[in-house]
This record gives sequence, structure tokens and C-alpha cells, in this order.
Amino acid sequence: MGGQAQSSDAPLNDTAEQIHISSLSLLKMLKHGRAGVPMEVMGLMLGSFIDEHTVRCVDVFAMPQSGTGVSVEAVDSVFQQKMLDMLKMTGRQEEVVGWYHSHPGFGCWLSGVDMGTQHSFEMLHPRAVAVVVDPIQSVKGKVVIDAFRLINPQMVMLGKEPRQTTSNIGYLEKPSITALVHGLNRSYYKLGINYRKNELEQKMLLNLHKAKWSEGLLTKDYEKHTKENEKTLEKMVRLTEEYNNWIQDEMKKTRKEMAVSTVGKINPANHLNIHIEETLSNNIQQTLSTMLDSLLFQVAQNKYLLSCTFVYSKKK
Repeated sequence: MGGQAQSSDAPLNDTAEQIHISSLSLLKMLKHGRAGVPMEVMGLMLGSFIDEHTVRCVDVFAMPQSGTGVSVEAVDSVFQQKMLDMLKMTGRQEEVVGWYHSHPGFGCWLSGVDMGTQHSFEMLHPRAVAVVVDPIQSVKGKVVIDAFRLINPQMVMLGKEPRQTTSNIGYLEKPSITALVHGLNRSYYKLGINYRKNELEQKMLLNLHKAKWSEGLLTKDYEKHTKENEKTLEKMVRLTEEYNNWIQDEMKKTRKEMAVSTVGKINPANHLNIHIEETLSNNIQQTLSTMLDSLLFQVAQNKYLLSCTFVYSKKK
């Protein structure tokens, strides 16, 4: 009997599970969430269950659900099926791996309505994931997002722990008090999130804020451009005076005294060079774009006069 009993210190099986969210999916979830503020929005996640430890989300699409500030309606099954059929026609064969919804401004956790929606998803697939994103608390460089799955009460009665234990325990963030109050680790548990991007998504992200060549041909508003030049010239006059005082101090003090006296101070010479380069480039661009616009206007005007002359001579 003693040989058959399992020791309490025996290693547990690695049941850790992660969800891999693509960059495209993350951007679409944040954009959809920001568009719905202050209401909640929801959508479905497309992907695949790679193995027992990995769920991959490659794309998402929004659902036409109307929500309030703290809840969102159930999934429209008719719209979901039509959307999946249309995606299959375009070559997208991924299946639904879960759903996402937004909590604008009040953190990531599952309400009673959310747990009911997640239960309906887990009835279709036991490994379905619920992702919650907060578009208001998400700032540049930091996304407030979490993934959850319900805890099966029958498994708890048998003494089995949820799948987020073992190796993922070091990758999970510290839960918030709000999430613990609303049932985290009692009614549902958190999954680890990993972000992946392929080569095409990397090119898309690099081109997201890339300036187009046509922007260099645009002409700025004349009055606005004039005011910007006046403000820049005022700054340059002030920086020139500060630089003159800087040079006089250098002539009076030793190198060590100068280094001590200028600690934490702005070097006016560097800022003066930056303003000069920006002013020159902006004015050259404005002049070239204005000349190009006037040339194009003259060409268009000549074509119009030629067409009018041709029409007039034809009538005669």
C-alpha cells in the first residue's frame, strides 16, 4: 500500500496553457474598444488550438451587440454563422477559439453576465477563452488585457486545480483587488498571454506611422505657417541671448566651474541648431510645394483656355 500511494511532494504534470494573440488581433480589439467608449463592445476570436498547452488567435471580428456600461448582450448566433461562412469563402478556415469584450475604465474581470456568456462558449468547446481589454486604461506602450476561463466546480470538488498552475505561475501578473472581488480564482482563472507577429504583420506595424512621399507635396495653411515661423524666430532670439550669456560665462569661469554651474541646464547651442534646421526644412518644403501648386494651376488654366477656344471655334 505504501508503494502505491503517491507522495505529496511528487512533481505535478505540466498543465500550463497560454494564448498567443497576433498583433493584428490586438490592434483590432483596441480599436473596436475605443470606438465603443463608454459602452462595452464584443467580438469573436478566430484561430486554432495548436496543442494541449497553446491557443492561437490570429484574427478577430466585431459583433453587432449593444452593451451598457457594465454588461453586453449575448452572442448573435445567426450573425456569427454568416460571418464565418463569408470568411471561409475568402480562404479563412480558422475556428472560433473564444470571444473578447471591453471594460472601458474599470479593469479586466468577468461579471456574472460575462461568466454566463463564457459558459455558453465552453459548452461548444471546453478550451474557449474569454479576453477582456480596457481601452481607457491602455496607454501607449502598455495594453491592459487579460484572458480568463471558468473553473469547473466538479473539478474543484475532486481536488484538481485549474490549468493556470505549475509553469505559468511565474508569468501571471498580480491580480487586482477588483478582479478578486468579482470571483477571480474562485469562479474563473487567468491564462497567460503571449504576443506573436509574423513577417507580414511586422511590415504592417512598421508602415503604420510611416510618412508617405505625397505628404511632402502638401502645402500648409499660410497663416498657420506664418505664426509657426514667428514663434520659432522668437525662440531663436531667446536662445541666442542665452547662448551669448553662456559664452561669456565660459570666458570668466574655469572648465571645472563651468561644468558644475551647467549641471541640469539646457545647452542653448543644441536647441538653436535644431530650430534652425527645422525652420529651413519647413520653409523650403513650403516654398517648393507652393511653386508646384502654382505651376499645376497654370497648366490646368492653359488647358481650360485651350478647350474653351476649341469649343468656341467649333461653334463658329
